[in-house]
Amino acid sequence: MNNWTGSVLPSAVCRLLFVLLLLTAHCSLLTGGARAQQVVDKMVATVNAGVLQECREVCLITYSDLLWQLALQPNTPLDNPKSEDLNRALSLIIDQRLILQEAEKLPTLAPTDKEISDERDELVKEFPSQAEFQQRLLKVGLTSDKLAEILDQRERIEKYLDFRFRNFVVITQKEIADYYKDVYVPRLRSRAPGRIVPTLEEAHGDIEKILTEAKIESDTDAFLDSTRERAEIVMLNPV
Repeated sequence: MNNWTGSVLPSAVCRLLFVLLLLTAHCSLLTGGARAQQVVDKMVATVNAGVLQECREVCLITYSDLLWQLALQPNTPLDNPKSEDLNRALSLIIDQRLILQEAEKLPTLAPTDKEISDERDELVKEFPSQAEFQQRLLKVGLTSDKLAEILDQRERIEKYLDFRFRNFVVITQKEIADYYKDVYVPRLRSRAPGRIVPTLEEAHGDIEKILTEAKIESDTDAFLDSTRERAEIVMLNPV
């Protein structure tokens, strides 16, 4: 975390006050829009709140943000959530905010309404039923507008990662052949003895996808590690 110096303190304080105003508005929305859920919201962390020139809600992480993240994860308990689950959600949201702050520098990555709608449809499929999905949203006070905002952010993140990493991934034929020989064939024979093993040509496409996703994940992890080191992440309340 960067130390606050005298030269940046006034602007940093102003941004912190802005964050406090955001929280006040955030709590008002919870009170007016989700009375069925008794939640006393609190600030949990800030991400680059003292660094970004225009710090909006993307800098602030509240307890509600953690609950909303848990609600969108199938089979994750929502009643009296465990500290372990909350901290896992917090770590994920911090990563999301760090990427989102970079993605917002590229306005061309803004998703369309259809992309957001499709993202919602795919998300619902991860739950046993539409009714259960809606019940989880209601339990944590996640409105349809807020859900759309979250999905918008997820689409921006996905587009940014594609733009930054996927477009530049190169998988060589040697990598595919080595994976086929060292991983693909032994794994298939272990899981399904006696099954006819696809040829390298037949498995080429699947292996290329596997290696591509692995490289993107590795590059993303390295990017996040570097970004976290430079970021000003302030933990305000333990969860």
